[in-house]
Amino acid sequence: MNFLLIEDEVSVSNFIKKGFESEGYPTDVAYDGIIGHNFFSKKEYDLIILDVNLPGINGFELCARFKKERPITPIIFLTALDALDDKISGFESGADDYLVKPFEFQELLLRAKALIRRSGSKVLTDKKIKLADLELETQGKIVTRAGKRINLTAREFALLEYLMINHGRVVSRIDIAQRVWDLDFDTSTNVIDVYINYLRKKIDKGFESKLLHTVVGMGYTLREE
Repeated sequence: MNFLLIEDEVSVSNFIKKGFESEGYPTDVAYDGIIGHNFFSKKEYDLIILDVNLPGINGFELCARFKKERPITPIIFLTALDALDDKISGFESGADDYLVKPFEFQELLLRAKALIRRSGSKVLTDKKIKLADLELETQGKIVTRAGKRINLTAREFALLEYLMINHGRVVSRIDIAQRVWDLDFDTSTNVIDVYINYLRKKIDKGFESKLLHTVVGMGYTLREE
């Protein structure tokens, strides 16, 4: 396991690096966005921890670049920006999690472990899940519909995987928050709805048969109609 931390506050980066490495996770540190992107370009990382206000390239833009280049690499934003609009911007840029400073290292560690489990260590009986002409390969992280490759972020893949495992059953927003985000449900956020819309555009747009459905007042379901 190799982590990349992009954080311009030296004291914070030293604290996080020491904490991760004491847990057995070697961590490279970059103090601005340009250096961070150079690190990312030269080495494979299992997790990226990213600030927003960075010299060179800001975190939102950097996250979008990372996800375009390696969609399944999990990314956590670690930032003092705590407004809902900032969180939405973070998730829209492709982030898989968002933690606000000040923070407890133990919480960051737990979130990091949860993302690593989801992105690369899920053990399922079936390596392929199919619904109609939609197919998901759990090991290769590949999604296709009618033979056409669909590119998803790590969070979108985790959401689709959960919906496909439960296809035909209505899952609530609380279920999704707990199973896909590993967090208690926050009724003030619409992040789940935003990601459902992202997923719907990617797997249903341009196809006559729609698979992702909203059940008003109850949740969402994947089913063939």
